[in-house]
Amino acid sequence: MAFVIAIGVTDTGEREVLGFDIGTSEDGEFWTEFLRGLKERGLRGVRLVISDAHLGLRQAISEVLTGAAWQRCKVHTLRNVLSQVPKKQQPMVAAIIRTIFAQPTQEAAREQLRRVVEELRSKFPKAMQILKAAEEDVLAFMALPGEHWRQICSTNPLERLNREMRRRMDVVGIFPNRESVLRLMGSILQEQHEEWMVSRRYFSLESMAKLKPDQTLLASASVLQK
Repeated sequence: MAFVIAIGVTDTGEREVLGFDIGTSEDGEFWTEFLRGLKERGLRGVRLVISDAHLGLRQAISEVLTGAAWQRCKVHTLRNVLSQVPKKQQPMVAAIIRTIFAQPTQEAAREQLRRVVEELRSKFPKAMQILKAAEEDVLAFMALPGEHWRQICSTNPLERLNREMRRRMDVVGIFPNRESVLRLMGSILQEQHEEWMVSRRYFSLESMAKLKPDQTLLASASVLQK
């Protein structure tokens, strides 16, 4: 079973904990119900969902969050690509791939990605096949304001929270039932939510103003495996 968390950014730039639950991470039905629950509680105007490439989650996003783009985590995509490259050559390939994300526009990044694929295809065919297939999803974040790119290109903003959740779970070891997990993790997430509400805005009002008022919630979902 997996403990899943969704966080988001409001139209005024503050981070919030949107919801959490326990389920099977690859189960499309679980993800569909999870996202429907967020919508029933008021989630609206989602522009972008950032997550790992869980098949069930992707299907649920397209079904429930109609109109939202999906951003495949850049960090995990890079790891998937490099897994098909010999270890000694991984630093070189990683440096070349990073030039894609250093481009100033989404179109320039697409062109650079295609050049990289063409340049390395003969040496690393499997790796470049993964990179080529990920083009649309791994560059989706570049359709939003450049001020947001660093935070929305991957699930990294959630990893710190995930580490804290893992630490607290490890202390308990084995939970007697589902409710006990939700109580403990819920209290931790409530504390984090309240801390975010009184801390500095995650995105500035000026950068958020570049988005349409009715479409300014960025949702990020990540899975925390027990």
